[in-house]
Amino acid sequence: MLEQIAFTTKSILEKTQNFNPEFGIILGTGLGGLVKEIDVKYSLPYEEIPNFPVSTVEGHSGKLIYGLLGGKRVMAMQGRFHFYEGYTMQQITFPVRVMKALGINTLCVSNASGGMNPAFKVGEIMIITDHINLFPTNPLIGKNVNELGPRFPDMSEAYKKEYVQLAQQIASEHAIEVKTGVYAGLTGPCFETPAEYRYLWRIGADCVGMSTVPEVIVAKHGGMNVFGISIITDLGVEGIVETVSHEEVQHIAKQQEPKMSLIVRELIKRIS
Repeated sequence: MLEQIAFTTKSILEKTQNFNPEFGIILGTGLGGLVKEIDVKYSLPYEEIPNFPVSTVEGHSGKLIYGLLGGKRVMAMQGRFHFYEGYTMQQITFPVRVMKALGINTLCVSNASGGMNPAFKVGEIMIITDHINLFPTNPLIGKNVNELGPRFPDMSEAYKKEYVQLAQQIASEHAIEVKTGVYAGLTGPCFETPAEYRYLWRIGADCVGMSTVPEVIVAKHGGMNVFGISIITDLGVEGIVETVSHEEVQHIAKQQEPKMSLIVRELIKRIS
């Protein structure tokens, strides 16, 4: 893995003329429009990056974007990888390892999710305060590579509290209503049954999705600070479970994209 990370990092540095990004961003379903806010300097298709998987999901375009956002140098993944696509946990999280090797210490992750909290409405933005890992495996299982992180990484603050508070402040300044809550990560690709929604709500999750958790675990393993944000694109509240499709999820996420983009842009701008 160390050899793969080193080779990929070297290739990216050559293609971007040692741009040296400060922040990493992973853009989820329907949220790739944040790229419009970035002053793009380089755009690398995943196919041209050694050891990178290729996104197979509609709405994930599959490019690595380098540029300026909020006056800061960023590297944004326009399209992520999922366990349900058949990739291993190590493949899914490989880009995060590369981010760390490139000197990135802050990761911003975004996603679309289904809400179980009765206080949530479709289209609302939720700032992630914690997560529950319900994937059948963990990206850190196997021999630990000490150069990448400790054998038993601390997860007591998976999502940096300072960033949560700052994002809430930014949302308030711009009259954007946001919620905070816990994200549960499942494999997918099917959406949850009503019984599964009830179960997730009872164990402490406010929303559920098919991504994010593996990347955050690896980011914390590498000592990175993390900010997470989710758009509630459907509801699984007991008694009002709605039918849902990937197309509807994309549509709702795209509608709320400008608000999410504003919060992430301003957050990056204000982080010292």
